Amino acid sequence: MTKRFPWLLGWLIGLTLLTPILLWLALQTFLFAVDRTEFAYVTRFGRHVGTYDGAVSDQAGLHWRMPWPIETVRKLDRRLQYFDLPSAELLTHDPRRQTIDRTLNLAAYACWRINGENDGVDRFVRTIGTPEQAKTILGTRISSQLGAQVGKMEMDDLISIEPGKIDAKAEELRDQLLTELAPAARRDYGIELVDVRLRRLSYPQAVRQEIYSRIISERNKKVADYQSEGAQLAENIRSEAARDARNIRTEALARQQELKGHADAEADRIRNAAQAKDPEFYAFLKKLEAYTAFLGDNKTVLLLSSHRDLFDLLFKPPKPAASNGKLEPGPMTRGVPPSGGGR
Repeated sequence: MTKRFPWLLGWLIGLTLLTPILLWLALQTFLFAVDRTEFAYVTRFGRHVGTYDGAVSDQAGLHWRMPWPIETVRKLDRRLQYFDLPSAELLTHDPRRQTIDRTLNLAAYACWRINGENDGVDRFVRTIGTPEQAKTILGTRISSQLGAQVGKMEMDDLISIEPGKIDAKAEELRDQLLTELAPAARRDYGIELVDVRLRRLSYPQAVRQEIYSRIISERNKKVADYQSEGAQLAENIRSEAARDARNIRTEALARQQELKGHADAEADRIRNAAQAKDPEFYAFLKKLEAYTAFLGDNKTVLLLSSHRDLFDLLFKPPKPAASNGKLEPGPMTRGVPPSGGGR
């Protein structure tokens, strides 16, 4: 049959090759797929007829559609997106002079995504159209609001050596920006503004010398404070040491006087006890000590009367006993050793 109709063989081969292509074209014409990371915005003759959210389980996957140009399907990324704001020189406020004379270079970034609730996708497509246009519009509004908020802040709020102060002020600035911008972005553009944060702070060339001078002044002030505190601590230590030394010396002197008093009392007790045993002999020894004191010093000249009791031993010495060569016992000779022949 193929020999009689050779064109039939060519037609069958061509049909076999074209079938997958025709099938693919049919699927592309009448079906479309919705991924979990995107929105599918469907219009019929330019009028919005439906939006498919890939994050919703019953809306993801394959869907029927009318062929183009009857229906058009537009895919939009539903994931979180971000862009960097252009670096700008913003003015900070100086409340001491009620003027604004300090400038900072601020670089920030914003995170956003298309709002999938309450016809947010339709509002985004009608007002914005593309992610690039969204970045342009959001960047302008965020930069304007950022400049207004920074203009109310002092430089110390953004540049500080106090731990945690910069983070707290940056978080406060973020909350203010989101409070001012997020509701309007959702309402006007169908955009959910997720976050706005500062990426980097730097100083313009015109104010760097002022910043350096301020840093040096603050460091010198810190040095003076530390030196003053150290001098005060040293003086306190010296005062405490001197007070402790005085207390120790006073306690030592008091202890010395106490020990001397006890020693003198003990000596007096011993002397009184010895004197009580033989008062006359004790008086005799005391006179001998007095003789030794003033007669033994060749430089001492004394003019005293011989009738004084002090010299009774010189003028009336004890007499030895006649029988055994010993001193007669008497009130002034009791306990005196033999003279060894005398003079």
